[in-house]
Amino acid sequence: MIIAEVVRSGFVESVHHGSVAVLGGESRGDVTSPMFPRSSNKPLQTVGMLRVGLVPRDGADLALISGSHYGEPFHARRVREILEAAGLEVAALRCPASLPIAENARDAWLRQGGAAEPVLMNCSGKHAGMLATCVANGWPLDTYLDPRHPLQVAIADAVADLAGEKIAATGVDGCGAPVLALSLTGLARSFQRLVDAVPGSDERRVADEMRAHPELVAGTGADDTMLMAAVPGLLAKGGAEGVVAVAVPGKGAVAIKIEDGAMRARTPVLLDELRRLGVDVPVLTELVLGGGEPVGEVRPVR
Repeated sequence: MIIAEVVRSGFVESVHHGSVAVLGGESRGDVTSPMFPRSSNKPLQTVGMLRVGLVPRDGADLALISGSHYGEPFHARRVREILEAAGLEVAALRCPASLPIAENARDAWLRQGGAAEPVLMNCSGKHAGMLATCVANGWPLDTYLDPRHPLQVAIADAVADLAGEKIAATGVDGCGAPVLALSLTGLARSFQRLVDAVPGSDERRVADEMRAHPELVAGTGADDTMLMAAVPGLLAKGGAEGVVAVAVPGKGAVAIKIEDGAMRARTPVLLDELRRLGVDVPVLTELVLGGGEPVGEVRPVR
């Protein structure tokens, strides 16, 4: 079903189809078939690591491990520190080499002669956490991305438990780690469980640290970062291919999948759903440009 439209100069130029699971409100589209949440799975994966012995140096590490960081200097520094604390070199990372997502950080890195590196890849925090968990358990490091590895088995068990449903499929995510298919309803349910968990539990620790350190979950100017900084108690984590999941204590949870994978449609639809749940959210407009000037926007459709 159509859930967003692109308006240019008052004319509807394009539309985006998708589905929206809402706990505490009205769901729309297909919210029961499996889909890959992509990086929206990361907070759940972090819970899985904690359940089998991950011991972060401080709470902020959990935010970075659960995030898709922008490769700013403070992100890369913390990834290196997580690895160093585990007695590992950055060469242990099995994620692809990348440049920073943040434009300013990327430009500065290139000006000083830097090149793409695994530590700058947006998933390197998750990978550092996975490696630290393996060290804590004495598990093999070279094969930590294999779905049959005890780390990935434990993570899959945790994700299924949090979602309240079986994993429908296992694929390879963009970073090389397993990606686990859930329904949108299962994804929303898992985020609700994180924010509603008992203080001090693994689930609540992840939610609390992400909300306390939103800049580590994404980066400067990122929607996830700005939403968590602006709305007390809100937990957010976006994923590739038009996925995002959010939960707010006492209000509900929302999980969205844009069918064509367009990232531009996520936030307008999400903000509309959160407002309908009674959440006071900031104005984050996805602008349409013409000649370098705003001439329209991406807006939700009901």
